[in-house]
Amino acid sequence: MRAVVQRVSSARVTVGGDTVGAISKGLLVFLGVAAEDTEADALRMADKLVELRVFAHGENTGEDGKMNLSVVDVKGAVLLVSQFTLFGDCRKGRRPSFEGAAPREKALTLFMRAVERVRERGVPVETGSFGEMMHVALVNDGPVTLSLDTRAPA
Repeated sequence: MRAVVQRVSSARVTVGGDTVGAISKGLLVFLGVAAEDTEADALRMADKLVELRVFAHGENTGEDGKMNLSVVDVKGAVLLVSQFTLFGDCRKGRRPSFEGAAPREKALTLFMRAVERVRERGVPVETGSFGEMMHVALVNDGPVTLSLDTRAPA
């Protein structure tokens, strides 16, 4: 699984002008599922998102703005948006190939397993609409943007 994670003050997803998911403080996560991904990847990614320490203590705490807090610590939420294009391969030609992305049914199953796992860990979760054309609006806080991959070398 591959994710682009953004720390946000707010984020929302609309489909056809209707809001389908929205959060205030938390993480906006674009999540792609690879063809070789398994449930273990979904669980590992979800746990990483919940435990990721990307929020800072307040300015007057003596912590010098260090990022030591997770989304759980700040009572934030996660907005998960499916994003097969994270597996776009642009090494050849000018048009991306998406051969590395999981087929729709597998991707949906593993995406939903990641959503469930984040909820199981006590974090409120909103989602986009899987497989739909979506518009995403966000206020990036920092900005803080990270990429995660369950297949990346340690």
